[in-house]
Amino acid sequence: MKNPEIQVRRRPRQSRAKLTQEALQESFVRLLHERHAHEITIREITDVAGVGLGTFYEYFSKKEDLVALTIHQHVKSNAEQLKNYAQSLMELSTKLNFEDYLQQIIHFQLEQIQAQQFLWAQTFLLERQVSNIESYRKSYAMMVQMWHSILEPYVDDQVQLQQISLNVQRVCYGFVSQTLLVEPEFGEWEKLERDIIQNINLIKKCVQTY
Repeated sequence: MKNPEIQVRRRPRQSRAKLTQEALQESFVRLLHERHAHEITIREITDVAGVGLGTFYEYFSKKEDLVALTIHQHVKSNAEQLKNYAQSLMELSTKLNFEDYLQQIIHFQLEQIQAQQFLWAQTFLLERQVSNIESYRKSYAMMVQMWHSILEPYVDDQVQLQQISLNVQRVCYGFVSQTLLVEPEFGEWEKLERDIIQNINLIKKCVQTY
């Protein structure tokens, strides 16, 4: 049974409070490298973060809420990195065609995931354990919107842009998440990238102008 919507008891409006919440997330990630999420206790998380147990409950009602927020922030950070990288590509070259532009972004995305492969494998696994359908939809919509922003300079038609953004997310998320769920220590990243690009090329045929 899925847990209810993430319950964050206190929003980190001040910088100190935000840093405390981030410290709790970082502590959970550190402990996750040592053992499974269900074995990690709230006490251990607060000990590593250097805060009291009461501080945890100022922000979260249970461990699953911390886990869900950690997943969301991890995905959000990746989306921001991809948008920044796409912007840098646009600034460096005004002659970059759609195919090269998209391939470079996908390559960059896979490099970022490979660099944190263990954490991404755990993210996909925990996402299915602690995220309810509404939280999952919000994260998925955030990634589709990311692709919308990245591809917008090349696709004028808004209906077509939305459909392409959705399909690119479907392909990238599907290939990567299913691969790491089945094989967390997967090593054939170049082959995976080729497979993704091959499927993206089928989507690209929908863009008649390229």
